[in-house]
Amino acid sequence: MVPETFYVIYFENGHLSIDFGPDSSVSGLMEVSKKCNHLTLLNFFCIVHIFEQLLKIDKEDIMTDTTPKKSEIPPEQLSLRSRFQFHCHKGVKCFTDCCRGINIMLTPYDILTMRKKLDMSSEEFLAIFTKPEILEKADLPVVTLKLLDDERQSCPFVEDKDGCAIYEERPTTCRYYPLGVGALSYSGEKGEKDEFFFTVKESHCHGFEEDKQWTVAEWRQDQGIDLRDQVNDGWMQLIVRKKSLPPSMKFTEEGKRMFFLSCYNIDKFREFIFKTTFLERYDLPEGEVEDIGKDDVKLLQFGFEWLNATFFHTGQDKFKIKEKK
Repeated sequence: MVPETFYVIYFENGHLSIDFGPDSSVSGLMEVSKKCNHLTLLNFFCIVHIFEQLLKIDKEDIMTDTTPKKSEIPPEQLSLRSRFQFHCHKGVKCFTDCCRGINIMLTPYDILTMRKKLDMSSEEFLAIFTKPEILEKADLPVVTLKLLDDERQSCPFVEDKDGCAIYEERPTTCRYYPLGVGALSYSGEKGEKDEFFFTVKESHCHGFEEDKQWTVAEWRQDQGIDLRDQVNDGWMQLIVRKKSLPPSMKFTEEGKRMFFLSCYNIDKFREFIFKTTFLERYDLPEGEVEDIGKDDVKLLQFGFEWLNATFFHTGQDKFKIKEKK
């Protein structure tokens, strides 16, 4: 029986932040997962209170091919040194099955790299390949990958024989699979996370039957996860901070639009910085202004810092208003 104090705060982008009550444990999450028909890390913006939402997934999250995708989280907490067995390649008979009927929330860094791969502006990429959503409880705008309108709701970049057409710049979600990472605590002030890892085993996946072994650290390095987590960390902090506020404390519509612009539409955000009075208002170091003008990653992280200072009054020293002469 799952204790009533067990509470999931958020479950997205490979990160599961859990608020444990006095009678709860990691095994409680594993027990709940067995009751769900499709608890997978590809459903990233399932923000749930265990008793209000999570147990509904088995009714709502069914694949269109009439065969439910069942997932199981083995009751084992992994560390960076823990080993697991998995290998995905063209030879496995389930190849690309995990690229259908999915719900992928894209991170800011995903959008930055994917639109470069496709030689598109951020605005073009957002218009063609994404769908805007509102993140429940955080009440913040996010974007999900727009799936094809085919029988299996396929990823627009998947090819049956060759796999992912943009593999080198695939989303963070795809890189994590089949691992998930949770945090028992998260300090936004210091960026400290008490992380643990776990595997997600979907019934259709034969990758676990392959004989290749990895440590969690080796998998993260091989998949290029560490860099993406580092770049996206400021964005995650914004979401966590917003979720920690009482429901009555809401951003204005203008605030939400600015969050969307800063996090997802990097080209338009650059125009906002350099083609409005923004730089006339803030006293920023000349070297930093030069950096954000030519480096997308630095501009993205600058945007996260500015949003934190604007919405949560954190790091305001960096954004001092220029004195009027």
